[in-house]
Amino acid sequence: MLRHALAFIPLAFAALLPLVNPVGSALILLGMVGHAPPAVYRQLAARIAVGMVIFVAVIELLGSWILKFFGISLPVVQVGGGLTLAAMGWNMLNARDAAAGSDTQPPLSDAAAPMDRVFYPLTFPLTVGPGVIVVVLTLSAHASGGRWQASLLAHGAILVATLMLALLVYVSYAYAPKLARLIPQHAFNGVQRLISFILLCIGAQIAWGGMDTLMRSLRH
Repeated sequence: MLRHALAFIPLAFAALLPLVNPVGSALILLGMVGHAPPAVYRQLAARIAVGMVIFVAVIELLGSWILKFFGISLPVVQVGGGLTLAAMGWNMLNARDAAAGSDTQPPLSDAAAPMDRVFYPLTFPLTVGPGVIVVVLTLSAHASGGRWQASLLAHGAILVATLMLALLVYVSYAYAPKLARLIPQHAFNGVQRLISFILLCIGAQIAWGGMDTLMRSLRH
């Protein structure tokens, strides 16, 4: 029973890692937040990591019930979340260039502004998006089978894997400014545009996956 439950740790970690993608998401966070003091990034990283754990725990325990209560299907979650990500990427792609390479500290209001976006959009849907919701709900359904002791241990194992991922997210996000220092000043805006386009494509891909599932259900 214990061995079966512990098997959920590497299973959940391997399934969620490419979706969370801490390093890739850190680059997107860098493009969204821009130039900010390292302390701001450390605060953001800590709050996003904690929010990620809470978000996954709620989805694991109550996600399927919440979707049933509101009559929402998983493909619709994919479409809505994907369009949200695509809209974020589009807005970033068409935003004015940042003052790349500026070493001046932003005003307090500018430094505090990212803190107002910790949950949306930095935690959801940037860090834990629709794909994570689908995978967590699937893992939760598998963990709920069998005796209650085994089920409880399996759910605990999924949360352990989430904590491991949250640690990776914290390290990646907290040290995102170091990535900025590795990028030449004249290339910073170009990198931001590239990241924005990638975010647009990720959102479109997630939305298309949900639309494809919905269209197939119509054909059947």
